[in-house]
Amino acid sequence: MDLASKVFETPEAAVADIPSGALLAVGGFGLCGIPDELIAAIAAG
Repeated sequence: MDLASKVFETPEAAVADIPSGALLAVGGFGLCGIPDELIAAIAAG
């Protein structure tokens, strides 16, 4: 399955395969478009 088409149950599951040291870009429009839960899961992982 293509990663772009996966739907994850939790933010932690979505970021589980991101390797340590990976560089990521996160887009958004003001505060309403920032994926807060995803960023928190990356920071915690």
